[in-house]
Amino acid sequence: MNSALVGIIIAAIVVLILAAMSIKIVPEYERGVIFRLGRIIGAKGPGLFLIIPFVDRMIRVSLRTVTMDIPPQDVITRDNVTVRVNAVAYFNVVDPNRSVIAVENHLQATSQIAQTTLRSILGQVDLDELLVNRDEINQRLQQIIDQVTDPWGVKVTLVEVKDVELPETMRRAMARQAESERDRRAKVIHAKGEYEAAETLSSAAAHLERHPAALHLRILSTMAEVAGERNSTLIFPLPLEILRLVDSLRPGQPGADGTTPSVPPVGPPEPTSAPEPKAGPV
Repeated sequence: MNSALVGIIIAAIVVLILAAMSIKIVPEYERGVIFRLGRIIGAKGPGLFLIIPFVDRMIRVSLRTVTMDIPPQDVITRDNVTVRVNAVAYFNVVDPNRSVIAVENHLQATSQIAQTTLRSILGQVDLDELLVNRDEINQRLQQIIDQVTDPWGVKVTLVEVKDVELPETMRRAMARQAESERDRRAKVIHAKGEYEAAETLSSAAAHLERHPAALHLRILSTMAEVAGERNSTLIFPLPLEILRLVDSLRPGQPGADGTTPSVPPVGPPEPTSAPEPKAGPV
């Protein structure tokens, strides 16, 4: 009787152990890939399902997006500049069966291909392109890595270059370049301002030349500005017509009609001698 009871207890314990080994619960973000005697059956889950103990083997595969830091890489760009670049990759498993069968460890494999692709792509671009066209480079990295990991059942959704570390000498050179570029822009803007001011002054001079009254008003305005408060300087405008008249009256200068006026001699007139008589025939 005691031995029968012990046998029943042992059998119950074995059944409980087998039941515990048979019942599997997989959360929503995971799938269970089932192998029966070494051959894949498929992925099961989420929820509760049963497997055959000692015959089936289950491997859990997470479907959540993995955020993986790509270790810093020393890269030589196309223009022979050594930079240190680190990036981040976002990927997730879309086919649990292939992620188990096609590759031994899809996390490590994705990390290695991301590092290799990062060095390869950044070695084909210039430093200026790396600093400016960051979005285009990120898209190229994502497409190339996704094409490699697609047979593994891994989908790479995003690759971002986080930081680009430049040597100290290159930083100083870029700072000098930026300063020279700002000086060049300042000189160009100043030259454009001088050109526009010259054009405006030329137009104003032509307009004042056509309207003498406006020129006179401008002279009076300048006098009001110069002869300000606590200023003992007095300015008397001299019409330009007087200067022109004085110039026309100078000896040797052409007059208004284009002829040169004759200047009367100064001093007593020179004596004139009488003509000698001519000798006639005798």
